[in-house]
Amino acid sequence: MADVVEEVIVQIKENLTATAVDGAGDEGSPTNATGKTPSTPEGMALAYGTLVVMALLPIFFGSLRSVKHHKEQSTAFAKTGEKPDTMSSKDAMMFPIMASCALFGLYMFFKIFSKDNINYLLTGYFFFLGVMALSHLLSPVISSLIPASIPKIPYHLSFVQGPQEGGDKKSKEKKYLIDYRFTTHDVVCFIVALIISVWYLVQKHWIANNLLGLSFAVNGVELLHLNNIATGCILLCGLFVYDIFWVFGTNVMVTVAKSFEAPIKIVFPQDLMTNGLSASNFAVLGLGDIVIPGIFIALLLRFDNSLKRKSKTYFYATFIAYFIGLLATIFVMHVFKHAQPALLYLVPACLGTPLLLAVLKGDLKKLLAYEDHPEEKPSKEKATKNTNTNTEKSTPPAKKETKKKEVKKAK
Repeated sequence: MADVVEEVIVQIKENLTATAVDGAGDEGSPTNATGKTPSTPEGMALAYGTLVVMALLPIFFGSLRSVKHHKEQSTAFAKTGEKPDTMSSKDAMMFPIMASCALFGLYMFFKIFSKDNINYLLTGYFFFLGVMALSHLLSPVISSLIPASIPKIPYHLSFVQGPQEGGDKKSKEKKYLIDYRFTTHDVVCFIVALIISVWYLVQKHWIANNLLGLSFAVNGVELLHLNNIATGCILLCGLFVYDIFWVFGTNVMVTVAKSFEAPIKIVFPQDLMTNGLSASNFAVLGLGDIVIPGIFIALLLRFDNSLKRKSKTYFYATFIAYFIGLLATIFVMHVFKHAQPALLYLVPACLGTPLLLAVLKGDLKKLLAYEDHPEEKPSKEKATKNTNTNTEKSTPPAKKETKKKEVKKAK
């Protein structure tokens, strides 16, 4: 264990020295982030252009789906009164620390234990997650393609724990261990998702990897909600430092990315034109560089909807800024011939654009005050009614009778 820690410290010093040399414009061999020589300039342009498109699509469609999910949460909150789970400022502060611990833990596992055994466990875990994510993503698409002649039969799967004798009221109530409703259309979606996941499980093909990765990205942008802009700023700034340290300071992230066989990244072959679908020289973009800015951009779309204006200015402006930041990442990576932390360029673009736009449009207070699920504050009328009822309850009956007699005498 001590040897591994010492190796990491030595590697930090070596990487800092290498980064300083690269930053000075030292020319090197025309290699990409994986250390392999690109086949042709055309193939490299096709690969990175496709990566950019695959990064933009989950953010755009995931943001649109997040608006629908937010409305469903709001209606459920109005009925039940239970506030939906969203990321708080404390969670955003702890997220980079927890991510660093998880990343370094994986690095230690890959150094100490066999890489194949760990990847078997991770592949099985992401297999089940991929089936669920793909089913959720493909459900509206496949449902629209299924002809109306096929009936949509509803089913309800539930496992209920019966009431227990004695104890408090909660123990006497029924507990739903599983409460899941689905239809025959959902079964078709599940079968399609299962086939794609088995394809990835058996062959680890890059197309199957991208289908699972894109489904994770869309679901992440749709379902992970930041409650307000301040939480988003804390999260992005924390991961900004996290990404720079683990990419420039150590070889931990690069080692884990190369050893980690799971659909947590989207890939596209740079030698597709020469080797076809069996190509092996991949350009890579991690899902974190899509989902983390994506949930912030989705929050801005919901903020645009709250303004009730015809245009979605903040969403489209930040979406374009993300696109420019991604192009800047690819450009700098090829100029300096060194793997780049994408959040180094994406975070300033995604944070600076809406804040500057809000200052110019005079919406800064509205932007900072916006919350997806604001806490209801009691109105003045309710407060006065509550105080009146409290005073009535507090006054003893003898004083109430004397007050009534005084009123009658006055009349």
